[in-house]
Amino acid sequence: MFSKVLIANRGEIAVRIIRACRELGVQTVAVYSEADKEALHTQLADEAICIGPAKAADSYLNVQSVLSAAIVTNAEAIHPGFGFLSENSQFAAMCEECNITFIGPKAATIDAMGNKINARELMQKANVPVIPGSRGVISSVDEALTIADDIGYPVMLKAAAGGGGKGIRKVLSKEELPQHFTSAQQEAKAAFGNDDMYLEKIIYPARHIEVQILGDQYGHVIHLGERDCSLQRNNQKVLEESPSIAISAEKRQLLGETAVRAAKAVQYENAGTIEFLMDQSGEFYFMEMNTRIQVEHPVTEMVTGIDLVKAQLKVASGEELPYTQEDITITGHAIECRINAENPAFNFAPSPGKIKNLLLPSGGMGLRVDSAMYSGYTIPPFYDSMIAKVIVHGDDRMDALMKMQRALHEIVTDGIITNAEFQLDLITHENVLAGEYDTSFLQETFLPNWEPESDN
Repeated sequence: MFSKVLIANRGEIAVRIIRACRELGVQTVAVYSEADKEALHTQLADEAICIGPAKAADSYLNVQSVLSAAIVTNAEAIHPGFGFLSENSQFAAMCEECNITFIGPKAATIDAMGNKINARELMQKANVPVIPGSRGVISSVDEALTIADDIGYPVMLKAAAGGGGKGIRKVLSKEELPQHFTSAQQEAKAAFGNDDMYLEKIIYPARHIEVQILGDQYGHVIHLGERDCSLQRNNQKVLEESPSIAISAEKRQLLGETAVRAAKAVQYENAGTIEFLMDQSGEFYFMEMNTRIQVEHPVTEMVTGIDLVKAQLKVASGEELPYTQEDITITGHAIECRINAENPAFNFAPSPGKIKNLLLPSGGMGLRVDSAMYSGYTIPPFYDSMIAKVIVHGDDRMDALMKMQRALHEIVTDGIITNAEFQLDLITHENVLAGEYDTSFLQETFLPNWEPESDN
């Protein structure tokens, strides 16, 4: 095991990693921007180093600053968390060149799966079903029109280097395609420095189902069940649950086996996620691979009893997976709600500011809150608006839903506005209670009829 790990991230995931390291007896180094000087992760780590100004490009995305911090503190490994540099293959390669372990897959794997077009081709070779669509990069609007006519509308334009909902456009007709193609390309260029586009048939209605995988350096790969992430707004997940109510036992087994086959096709090491879309008939199609720990990883931890962050640290340090696929069992039901500093009543506008009084749910079995908030903390306006995750585990789905309702009722964040009330209204909707929803439900059915009761 490593003696010291640098966490190249901020917020609740940095706190989560620090706690896992401490339980393993590993010293930690936090990095922070000037805006995060008072952040909780800087207080919990054994050491903390400022790596630049508030702007992420000058701090958390600054490869040289992060690596320099690791070198001067003699950190043996870097955990990137999610976002920021977590799926930057050049950063992973530079860590290797500096004899610093990157806690994640190899740089070549990140590179192969980071380009969604390459990923599609690799999966097809591994006999993993992919969504019908283009082959290779689409070179022009005319080519896009030809392909879309061939597979039929509606289609989805996607950035090859995409992620986080950027560079994606839903196209309903040929009249819309030219404008959407241009705008998606421009957004992709600005976000990723790469404007390569590809096109896929829209699977509608669909469930967004992802499978958690874990691999070691010795070729062993297992899956830890699936998460249903179908409740989304603007292609961003809002709530996740496991197991999925929409999958039969036979389909669950097939999905897990397919995910493991996909991971083995790229010699996957460490924690990762294979994302699928499932149509009404139960057929599923590969969408993408996330080569990092996911925001929603606690859902899987709750139903399997396996600490995924500790597992990441162990396999990255050279340990063999201590369990086989037969050892993995799914017990009960878990749900996660993302709590964001935003105002749902005003189109989910960010709501940074100072937290004057904070009360987070606690107590009772099967409740967990991952957060980096505290009373008196000022949430900066420069980063993602997610400030906490509420995770519950119940004997069954209804038990978990009732626990989540109780937990959301208890949240108090005087000084800022959050989406806690929105989440509460969402999980008490009859469709969500019944598990009858798809990826379009939140945006097309729930939001048009939702009326906020207050500012908090």
